[in-house]
Amino acid sequence: MFEQIAHFIGGELVAEGTPFPAYDPVTGKQIREVHVADRDVVDRAVRAARAAAPAWAELPMAERAAWMRRLADGIEARFDDLVDVEIADTGKPVEQTRTLDIPRGAANFRSFAEIAAQRPSNAFHLPGVLSYTVHRPLGVVAVVVPWNLPFLLMTWKLAPALVAGNTVVVKPSENTPGSAALLAEICREIGLPPGVVNIVYGYGATGGHLVEHPGIDGVTFTGSTRTGSTIMRAVADRVKPVSFELGGKNAALVFEDADLDKAVAGTLRSVFTNGGQVCLCTERVYVQRSIFDEFARRLAAGAGEVYRQPMISAEHRDKVLSYFDLAREEGGEFLTGGGAVPGESGYYVEPTIVTGLPESSRFNTEEIFGPVCHLRPFDTEDEAVELANSSQYGLAATVWTTGLGRAHRVAQRLEAGLVWVNTWYLRDLRTPFGGVKLSGIGREGGTQSLDFYSEPTTITMELT
Repeated sequence: MFEQIAHFIGGELVAEGTPFPAYDPVTGKQIREVHVADRDVVDRAVRAARAAAPAWAELPMAERAAWMRRLADGIEARFDDLVDVEIADTGKPVEQTRTLDIPRGAANFRSFAEIAAQRPSNAFHLPGVLSYTVHRPLGVVAVVVPWNLPFLLMTWKLAPALVAGNTVVVKPSENTPGSAALLAEICREIGLPPGVVNIVYGYGATGGHLVEHPGIDGVTFTGSTRTGSTIMRAVADRVKPVSFELGGKNAALVFEDADLDKAVAGTLRSVFTNGGQVCLCTERVYVQRSIFDEFARRLAAGAGEVYRQPMISAEHRDKVLSYFDLAREEGGEFLTGGGAVPGESGYYVEPTIVTGLPESSRFNTEEIFGPVCHLRPFDTEDEAVELANSSQYGLAATVWTTGLGRAHRVAQRLEAGLVWVNTWYLRDLRTPFGGVKLSGIGREGGTQSLDFYSEPTTITMELT
């Protein structure tokens, strides 16, 4: 008998809708049975959120912040359970799940409790006039979460939305329902008011019912650019605010003055972490010509030692493998990898490095989202920047150099929302997070998240 996962609506579990299977990507075997939320179930979830919204918004900020800390405590109390379900859903390594994914979930709630408490308010004085700004919650927010970092990204959105006074309806990926279901249990265990957090499961149609619902006041989404465009069209008539963190084709620039040991190790992380299934992963690596051969040799050798994480599904594995076939058709040279992992029953793909393709190739222009990168040499700093900026995406970039002046020059010229210098994946939760071009709209993190999840109202009065 498979574990049953039900929707969470108004504080209650609702096992309605056609069941569908959820699989373990390590073995390819079914481990859970989940229910699809149809339009009626989504409507009930939105109505539950709307019913809870006034009382939640009226709570003093300090009380909502206290609830965020209780959620963090609840996460830590169920830490091992969350680790187990996240690994079962994604095939992540135990160390990463225990040191990043689940701790960040608790940290998100605690961090935004503190950020909200310290959020400044604006007041402006003219002779005999006072103008000041208050922030009101949007109301009910649709939270659509991807499968690659399901718990981390869900809490990254929930924490600021809730502390700003909104209620939410969450739609997790159909591939990774486990940690969302456990969060529902935590909400019940700590006594969170019913309807503040609601969770519905299903495929793209369920997400469509949610974002189109007239009772939704804003949408936050992390995922593919194509899906983001679909959501934008769906909400356009009602002019709902949206926050999108979308696809990436991130570049790394390795200059000849880089610490080569650090640059190789860092690039291995940025290409292959999570099986390349992180929006911030590097898929384009540009290396100064004088060190290109040595860097390529060492990167290919290191690829054989990285943790092999399965792709999230058979469908995604086949998509990644199709790009390997495309690279061969386009004339690429494989330095390592290039196929499925032999003898594995799960959704495994070999860590792969390709070189020799033009920038205009589909392999170099489309997001693959797997354990793969393309290497190309460059000669000058200007050429490196031009190559990095040639993408239609602009989420993240990495610069490897020991030159302080070059680090500042290059980082400020790159068309990306985040730029790392001599590191990767290092985040301060108070800083803005998001991309430019096809990589998204808006910023998350710090007060930028609170700004999205609330509407400013300016009040002006004569002091007479």
